[in-house]
Amino acid sequence: MKIGVPKEIKNHEYRVGMTPAAVHELCGHGHSVCVEMNAGAAIGFTDDDYTRAGAEILDSGTAVFEAADMIVKVKEPQAEERALLKSGQTLFTYLHLAPDQAQTDDLVASGATCIAYETVTDSQGRLPLLAPMSEVAGRMSIQAGAHCLEKSLGGRGVLLGGVPGVSPARVTVIGGGVVGQNAVAMAIGLGAHVTVLDRNMDVLRNLDHLYGNRISTLFSTAATLEEAVIESDLVIGGVLIPGASAPKLVTRDMVSRMPEGSVIVDVAIDQGGCTETSKPTTHDAPTYVVDGVVHYCVANMPGAVARTSTLALNNVTLPFIVALANKGPERAMNDDPHLRNGLNVFQGKVTFREVAESTGYEFADPEDLL
Repeated sequence: MKIGVPKEIKNHEYRVGMTPAAVHELCGHGHSVCVEMNAGAAIGFTDDDYTRAGAEILDSGTAVFEAADMIVKVKEPQAEERALLKSGQTLFTYLHLAPDQAQTDDLVASGATCIAYETVTDSQGRLPLLAPMSEVAGRMSIQAGAHCLEKSLGGRGVLLGGVPGVSPARVTVIGGGVVGQNAVAMAIGLGAHVTVLDRNMDVLRNLDHLYGNRISTLFSTAATLEEAVIESDLVIGGVLIPGASAPKLVTRDMVSRMPEGSVIVDVAIDQGGCTETSKPTTHDAPTYVVDGVVHYCVANMPGAVARTSTLALNNVTLPFIVALANKGPERAMNDDPHLRNGLNVFQGKVTFREVAESTGYEFADPEDLL
């Protein structure tokens, strides 16, 4: 199989779909890899590194899309990239289709096989290809939130950990999954007063076991969520329903009653955001203000620490890339139901139920199609 790795073109996206080490692995299995010129240069992976690993360097993304049987990316294809996809081609990347009607329409029209990192599962029902980026985003959310609390950026002028004689900032983390766990760890490390809400008591017990009285755990109801949010200096939205649009848990009314200069970091923004006032932003213009509350809603947060993120992502995607290349996509997905769960669009049909429900397409069961 010929695998193509284009340069990412989303705003301030410096990650790359495959490292030179991953290319070397694929070439060792007898496959060929073409990489767009300077695809990894921004994070220290030169064209020479890729050439030594066995890749062919092509001078444009268009050339990569034309040459490859399978495209391996990081972020969802942008409009000009979607126009290059063709029937019979496989796309393996993050897609986040539920809140993105235009992308879904284009992928359906392309006839390509589109497998989303974020819905591939493992034997325990976890999301192994989403987890490393959730870990990065969870940790970054506290870093970004602490920065946004600075007065020069519109924040309250509050130091997250306080100082002797002055109370620390109040941080509320909505969701105790991978994002929430990493946000909690970072916030505690910086000395903040942390409250975490979830509806899974096992999650709350585990967090309580880890941190004891250093955090407050609350079962999430409309009342407990409202009380925690309106008293917060910093709110982290880490809610996830795999493949579906994020529920709007934080209402506009709650936001209007938060302290002036408080901050919301909506990590769920890739799936539409969990706050009614959230809208996607970029690293160029990461924040905006609603009712005096600073919103940080960057849709590719891990792109800011692109080298760490690329290495972490390749650690988990490489075995699946090898399987898709060695067996071909259809056999690979038939052999591995967890990989098959990643299939979102197949030959003009939407094959992930939550995406179909969100975008108005009829759901096609991938087990019947493959």
